[in-house]
Amino acid sequence: MDKKVLFLDRDGVINFDYGYVHKAKDFVFIDGIFDLVRRANRRGYLVIVITNQAGIGRGYYSLSDFEVLCAWMMDRFKEKGAMINKIYHSPYHPTKGKGIFLKDDMSRKPNPGMILKACDEFDIDLTKSVLIGDKVSDITAGRRAGVGRNILFSQQGSRNEFECIDQLEDALCLLN
Repeated sequence: MDKKVLFLDRDGVINFDYGYVHKAKDFVFIDGIFDLVRRANRRGYLVIVITNQAGIGRGYYSLSDFEVLCAWMMDRFKEKGAMINKIYHSPYHPTKGKGIFLKDDMSRKPNPGMILKACDEFDIDLTKSVLIGDKVSDITAGRRAGVGRNILFSQQGSRNEFECIDQLEDALCLLN
């Protein structure tokens, strides 16, 4: 258990959250995110994305659509010299999912399932890890799993894009 991780939510942290983003043409990166991931990589952090994707469970888009977008996103990070090690997702919704996706699965934040799955796969020291999310459910998942530092990032109320960058810069200071 010696690996430390920067856990990132996707919509609202990596990209602007316009609601059920599932196509590259609608995917707009948050300014500063590539620098954050590069710095985390240089400081020895694995970078893992943990994202609720109820749009799959609601039938708004398919798992294949999600996987294509993930591959495209990871390619953009590689082009910028930043590495994302893995993306975990939860396609479930407790009240609006369809069929097998209608449940409050342990993987769906605020539950810690995606984080715990990453721990099993990567042998992570959660006390040395950092989570950045844009919703209280992200922070709750981090706390429930035992992540050492949980940061609530918000585009809401920011007067301009530079405030978003400042928030990411503040998060970088916490990466020891």
